[in-house]
Amino acid sequence: MKQCVARRRLILFLLLCLHGTCCSPLNNLKSLAEKLEIGLLPQISPSAPPLAPFTSSTVAPKLSGSCPLNFVALGSMITTTSIDCAAPFAKYLANVICCPQLETTLTILVGQYSKHSKNELALNTTLARHCLSDFQKILAGKGANSTLQQICSLNPSILSEGSCPISNVQEFEATVDSPTLLSSCRKIFVGSKCPEQICESAISEAAEKLAAKAYGLSNVLPDQSTKAKDCQRVVHHWLASKLDPSGAKEVLRCLSSYKNNRVCPLVFPNMSGSIEACKNEIKNQTRCCLAMWHYVSHLQRQNFITNLQAMECAGSLGMKLQKAYVTQDVYKLCHITLKDFSAQVTPEVSGCLLPSSPSDATLVPTMGISSLCGVDNILPAPWPSSSHVHASSSCNKSVYTLGLGSLLVGLMSTMLLLLPMADP
Repeated sequence: MKQCVARRRLILFLLLCLHGTCCSPLNNLKSLAEKLEIGLLPQISPSAPPLAPFTSSTVAPKLSGSCPLNFVALGSMITTTSIDCAAPFAKYLANVICCPQLETTLTILVGQYSKHSKNELALNTTLARHCLSDFQKILAGKGANSTLQQICSLNPSILSEGSCPISNVQEFEATVDSPTLLSSCRKIFVGSKCPEQICESAISEAAEKLAAKAYGLSNVLPDQSTKAKDCQRVVHHWLASKLDPSGAKEVLRCLSSYKNNRVCPLVFPNMSGSIEACKNEIKNQTRCCLAMWHYVSHLQRQNFITNLQAMECAGSLGMKLQKAYVTQDVYKLCHITLKDFSAQVTPEVSGCLLPSSPSDATLVPTMGISSLCGVDNILPAPWPSSSHVHASSSCNKSVYTLGLGSLLVGLMSTMLLLLPMADP
């Protein structure tokens, strides 16, 4: 057992050296050890059995036998989902990659069920419960995290109509302007200006018409917002039934990215008392920056985020700081960049900003999971001013962060560090 642990530590050390991070003084390893202690990396203990990298189980999960969805037909997409939600770090990729792909796959499963088997755009509550349970078992059998229902806040309603009064295909198409709806969302394929916004607006309009149908009205009432939200899922199911699986995935993932990129997903800890040195006129720059770096380090233990989300987070935190009487641009003063808002692994292997467009993780056999990082990692965090505009307010999302391309940098090493190594 001691030889096994020693071998894993040696592999980890060599991986860091190959990345150019720790073939210098050995005190760099101290930082890695500190990261292990705070739980960013799985702890490897001599008393525990060796942990394996991402692998698919050879044991078929025991399913309910009651779910009518065709999991086999979407086998490739389900495998992609299991990699996107791989057990060791699903929660770090939850907001940008794992949960959007998970919800997209479930939506397409219902859409294809409607297209090939039934005339319904949703499952009843009992079947939805069986199918969600079976789906999670299949993913776990392929190496995905077993707590995805909690990580992604999933419940069986994603497969059902919920409170939406219409889920029958004929009634659906008689109620909404289905040709316009389909045409609007197909614009995503042809690179139209703001295609996600056009598609999202068409979906919202269709959902409101479905919700209003419950009361025989032409427009949705304020208290019908829950129905309209449930009807949006039914609209997604209908779109998934009209497009091939790959096309449906592109539309649904683009819509998810469009929604996510407009919001900072990070939770900001209480800053009272922690940034006193930065208030009003800064008298001691070192003390102020130490306080800022300490505060930002709490954000770095949360999620990998996109470049546009990082802009939103920088703007949100900046406005909170300004309300707390921090008047000087502490981002510039303390050299805080956009990547500092994303999850970190070690001080030497810094954070990764994921692309704002949809992406999936990739399984590299015998090594680990990789994904894309944008080269905009190096851009400074923008300090909000009177003319500060959130990334979500503009269709041209490339104004600040995009257009530089993407490359495999940082995150592959990051994931190899996060993923426990196995004894060959």
